[in-house]
Amino acid sequence: MSRLYIVSTPIGNLDDFTIRGLETFRTVDVIACEDTRRTLKLLNHHGIHKRLISCRAATEEAAAGKVIALLNEGKEVAFASDAGAPGLSDPGSVLVSLVRDGGHEVVPIPGPSAVTTLASVAGIRGKGFFFEGFLSPRAGRRRKRIEELVSMDESFILFESPFRFVKLMADLADICPERPVIVGREMTKIHEEYIEGTCSSVYESVLARTEIKGEICLLVGGKKKH
Repeated sequence: MSRLYIVSTPIGNLDDFTIRGLETFRTVDVIACEDTRRTLKLLNHHGIHKRLISCRAATEEAAAGKVIALLNEGKEVAFASDAGAPGLSDPGSVLVSLVRDGGHEVVPIPGPSAVTTLASVAGIRGKGFFFEGFLSPRAGRRRKRIEELVSMDESFILFESPFRFVKLMADLADICPERPVIVGREMTKIHEEYIEGTCSSVYESVLARTEIKGEICLLVGGKKKH
């Protein structure tokens, strides 16, 4: 039986790719990916040459049909999103579900993840955190969801684009100003940065900047337990 390998790829530094991930890319017949240009850059960096097929979020179901056809032919296929672990605010979950329904085995190839990268340097207390990913770009929905997350009293992790980051921090500063937060920007890249403080102080810090670049991951600490 042919297998689909779900491969986690570097979130920034291309040398963070795991040995098993590299070996998987070298041995499969085809690599399906969220953005062929991004994956091609990774492959070129490591001297790997493979056939690529597109599997973006908007076309994931149709792409899954192509992957299943390849698996039915006896081909081995790998899937990678643009960065990190597929299926976490990235394409992958639809593909996995349809391939498994088609009777094929799905094998995870673990590796880099923005979520665990940030959590490892956050110094959070407690047993865990809640992963939310991207919030709605609509102001009302975003604020409502933040209020729900804050009410759980647990730490939570969000993703955000640089274009909406200041608005997100404004909401956090208003809803939970004294909650601790750590922001990871451009993690593992040349301009890697971590901003730490309360939601209020971090908001004031980023508000003073003329420009914010790079994808962002942030962890908001839970309510202190006495």
